[in-house]
Amino acid sequence: MDCCRLPISISIAACAIAEQIQNDEDLILLAAVFTQLGDTLATIVTQREQCRPDDTSKNVGINGI
Repeated sequence: MDCCRLPISISIAACAIAEQIQNDEDLILLAAVFTQLGDTLATIVTQREQCRPDDTSKNVGINGI
């Protein structure tokens, strides 16, 4: 069950946010903001990995941010 905690928590948070934001246009904008945030963070991590010397980039994972 531990592997499901994060996705379940994210789904619960999404439902709670959607209940508070009744305007669909505002909710679409918020979704786009979070999508861009996630994509930008992924870009930053990728760039960091590319800039690291070869010997340290092998040990970088999701917790190596």
